Amino acid sequence: MKKVFVKDSFQNKYEYVRTKKAGQNFHHDFKPQLTPKEMLTIGVFGGLYFSDKPTEFPPTWFKKAKLSPDGKKHKELNFYGVNAGQSLVQWQNKGWIHHDDTRGWFQWYCRYYLGRRHDDDGRQIKRWQAINRHAQQIINNCRTGDQNCRPRQRQTLLHWAYDSRKM
Repeated sequence: MKKVFVKDSFQNKYEYVRTKKAGQNFHHDFKPQLTPKEMLTIGVFGGLYFSDKPTEFPPTWFKKAKLSPDGKKHKELNFYGVNAGQSLVQWQNKGWIHHDDTRGWFQWYCRYYLGRRHDDDGRQIKRWQAINRHAQQIINNCRTGDQNCRPRQRQTLLHWAYDSRKM
């Protein structure tokens, strides 16, 4: 068990406990295809997510990460070079942000990946499962390996740890 104290530009005086080993003991219904480090390296969220390199996460996650140099979203930093997804403000307005994970789903996933288990896990896993509809649309409408088919949906899947590059 490891206690983590968070103090960054989004949270101050938040703490949690990691009770599992990193990358292990996931819920049986949660099988992400990409690690947080892989996601940051291939290009997600327009480079905006974690451009401040929060210290609660391993520094190795940021070594080859495609991060915004100016704190703004840059679609060219995304793997598919397109904008995909909604803004944090839109997520907040829809009530999708839990007060413990103020940056949203990816922050929850990073903490889950590193071993935190939380009362919001069930909801977040259900949200992750629901994104599979985008994978089904790619499978049903694109030739396997055609990376130019449905790039916004492919980018969205990358944001949710589905490896759309293999579809």
